[in-house]
Amino acid sequence: AGVIRMVVLLITLLGTWFIMQTYFDNRWKVMSLRSWLGQEPPRHKCRNQKSCPPNYFAFKIISGAANVVGPSICFDDIILMSSMKNNIGRGLNIALVNGTDGKLLKTGIFDMYSGNIKKLEAFLQEIKAGTIVLTASYDDPATKMNDKVRAHFVELGSSHVKKLGFRDNWVFLGAKGLKNKSPFEEYIKNDRKTNKYDGWPEVLEMEGCTPKRMH
Repeated sequence: AGVIRMVVLLITLLGTWFIMQTYFDNRWKVMSLRSWLGQEPPRHKCRNQKSCPPNYFAFKIISGAANVVGPSICFDDIILMSSMKNNIGRGLNIALVNGTDGKLLKTGIFDMYSGNIKKLEAFLQEIKAGTIVLTASYDDPATKMNDKVRAHFVELGSSHVKKLGFRDNWVFLGAKGLKNKSPFEEYIKNDRKTNKYDGWPEVLEMEGCTPKRMH
């Protein structure tokens, strides 16, 4: 029994190392090459590839990597949720932002595998008009998902939440009172044939500029 436990522990550690190395390796190579060439790119808000025009907020949402590396949400150059801030968890990680001034209103972590779905229902129900909603999945975003929760996200502008399933990856930016579908949403299905990690699809990273709410 002791030997079996040691083997399981070794496999787990090797799997964790592989995922973290794969996730960070490409970024490290690009950063090192640019530094060596003396070609440091200009820094944009949230470390995006380009700056946003006036009266727009910059954002970046990164989903979790398997069940190892947590998600992160940046808005107007401020990290709202991340592992470093110790305010993320398995399931759906949601940040609410004032659409006029960009200030953080509230964050929430909702365990979609074994948590109480009523908490998420109440959270979404209380969102006021003009609020920007940023969402990042981690590990499993949908086991507890019900029709009521999906309808709330559809109202916020989601096109993919209706098909969100077990261990799918999803990043989304919507708003309460949005009249059309949000252009800021990415989704990838958990598929054994195409998954990058064992049991999970690859990481999703979405960045862009969202307009300020004007009175």
